[in-house]
Amino acid sequence: MTQHFQHDILVIGSGAAGLTLALKLADRFRVALLCKNSATGGSTYYAQGGVAGVIDSTDTVDAHVSDTLNAGAGLCDNDAVRFTIGQSKACIDWLIEQGVPFTEDSANSNGSYHLTKEGGHSHRRIIHAADATGRAISTTLIKRVKEHSNIDLFEHRVAIDLITREKLDLTGSGCVGAYVLNRHNDSVELFQARFVAIASGGASKSYLYTSNPDGASGDGIAMAWRAGCRVANMEFNQFHPTCLYHPQAKSFLISEALRGEGALLKLPSGERFMDDFDSRGELAPRDIVARAIDHEMKRLGCDHLYLDISHKPDDFILEHFPTIHKRCLKFGIDITQQAIPVVPAAHYTCGGVMTDLRGRTDVAQLYAIGETAFTGFHGANRLASNSLLECLVFADAAAKDINDNFERVAEPPKAPDWDESQVTDSDEDVIISHNWDELRRFMWDYVGIVRTDKRLQRAEHRIALLKREIAEYYSNYKVSNDLLELRNLICVADLIIRSAMARKESRGLHYTLDYPNTAKQAKNTILTPPNWQALPADSN
Repeated sequence: MTQHFQHDILVIGSGAAGLTLALKLADRFRVALLCKNSATGGSTYYAQGGVAGVIDSTDTVDAHVSDTLNAGAGLCDNDAVRFTIGQSKACIDWLIEQGVPFTEDSANSNGSYHLTKEGGHSHRRIIHAADATGRAISTTLIKRVKEHSNIDLFEHRVAIDLITREKLDLTGSGCVGAYVLNRHNDSVELFQARFVAIASGGASKSYLYTSNPDGASGDGIAMAWRAGCRVANMEFNQFHPTCLYHPQAKSFLISEALRGEGALLKLPSGERFMDDFDSRGELAPRDIVARAIDHEMKRLGCDHLYLDISHKPDDFILEHFPTIHKRCLKFGIDITQQAIPVVPAAHYTCGGVMTDLRGRTDVAQLYAIGETAFTGFHGANRLASNSLLECLVFADAAAKDINDNFERVAEPPKAPDWDESQVTDSDEDVIISHNWDELRRFMWDYVGIVRTDKRLQRAEHRIALLKREIAEYYSNYKVSNDLLELRNLICVADLIIRSAMARKESRGLHYTLDYPNTAKQAKNTILTPPNWQALPADSN
């Protein structure tokens, strides 16, 4: 018997976007908030840099807009950029009201906050909590969520698929809930609500090397695609230039804020090299820095380069980067005395589920916010520290839209129990582990920082085989967390490959040796699922 849960709002994902949306709706509605792992298991918790916003009197919205458009390489949506940045101060003020302990400016006694500068920014506009901003935001908002009587927090829940009226063979359209795997007991539960929001993060786990936690398997993008939503610009995968290179470090990010505060990239010989690639040196946008590091590693045949901030005073390093200092010291690297070994790693998914400026998708009553969504804000390359800003702004916009339209939407019809009468327990889990490893390796080798038509064709051939294998496996065996993640990773990897093959130019994060030039006209890559239906205006 499937356990049923009924709420007004279902939020899938507990990062900055999901937490913000839940809190902004909970005073009026009953909210279910699903966490794939623990509440702190998403990417937000691990974000180091900060939140970009116009909060200093010497900065302007126009300047932040200009920096964002420049980083986006001609593909940003101007309306989305101006809308998002225009809301930045209000959203940061809301975080401060919630109690997020941002770092104060020690040089001033007026209670102002320290602002740092990162690659691509023309001003100091990154508000931060030392070098653990994501942790500060996440823990503060989770505390607020747990205190709120109208929010039910469900940890260790993995959404399997969205339930739509079409899937139930009902008239009309719209999302009415989701089937969810309870990882505590491996049972499947049914969650239903008038409105559903996907805030489950990106798909960087498609790649062998990533800065993201294990849960970043593109679940929301894959589920929305299967439900009939269009996706856009999946070829633009941001590779963070500097992750700690150490066999035991797994996926520890070395914040861009180090370069903002004067850290230098160096070859094994100790020579700098970034000025050979861009006049902005270490503060060039991430795509340029990542390609430069990749180029030098391949040219020299080495498996990592170095980031050096040891020329700065010890007190300065310990004050601004305590988390990085402590983590590196664990591996025998004292960043006050030594350069940090670094390597690029998949970091951020700039494409995703297409939405409007209210977070609405192609499926009625279904929203997508945060890294899962494609809003047009990031274009072909995300400007540093704009990601948390987008989470906050679009969570707020979606909350306002749901508030305005809640009474227009009827209670969802009861969905059937999850049917697993035709499946058995698997005795071939080796298939999952083998396909998982193969997928992430060929994505890294063939669909990585530098691409070619031949590499993409090889990836296309392999993904077609994996799709068939996993579709058969999913049909015959009971679901598990690993199976669900692999199923979703194969879906998003397929979308990435198809998008990359469609773009016959190099732009932003998509660089191909076969088409090294940038086309005169910038166009989004939009993929349409077979079951897509255009929504009438204001259908939500």
